[in-house]
Amino acid sequence: MHVLQVIKERRSIRHFLNKPIPKEMIDQLIDSLIWAPSAGNLQSRQFYFIYNKDVKERLVKAAWGQSFIAEAPLAIVCCADLRIGTHYGSRGKELYALQDVAASVENLLLVAHEIGLATVWVGAFEEEGVNEVLNPPGHLRPVAIIPVGYPAEHPSAPRRVSREKAVIFIE
Repeated sequence: MHVLQVIKERRSIRHFLNKPIPKEMIDQLIDSLIWAPSAGNLQSRQFYFIYNKDVKERLVKAAWGQSFIAEAPLAIVCCADLRIGTHYGSRGKELYALQDVAASVENLLLVAHEIGLATVWVGAFEEEGVNEVLNPPGHLRPVAIIPVGYPAEHPSAPRRVSREKAVIFIE
């Protein structure tokens, strides 16, 4: 598939089949995360791959009842590594670390779609609740939860803003 085709065809999926994900696909997802660009190539991010049903159920509670997180065979919690601040100061902690995670997440969403998996980017959760579930070191901040699995739905494309509204040309 061409990259632009993958971008246009990918959808946010909230219903998953009860089917395990093969190791080869997991390896591709991991590669998609670690090969994303990052500020100063510091790669200020870390990822929790969660298969445990009880842990996923606890994440559902932290995510205000979004049950599809536990329905997916895999939930990935994507964290910013705030130690980037030692190199870039507050801008590193407040912006670059978040951008690093966002670049990784976008790679993950696209690669998952390309290999036949479905995802949804979840940002609606209580950080403290996720921290209680995972007990990460203090330098990690949860930024996104990505449920991953085989799609049990195939929604049509949502509307997009027009090019005229999205882009301002300065010549």
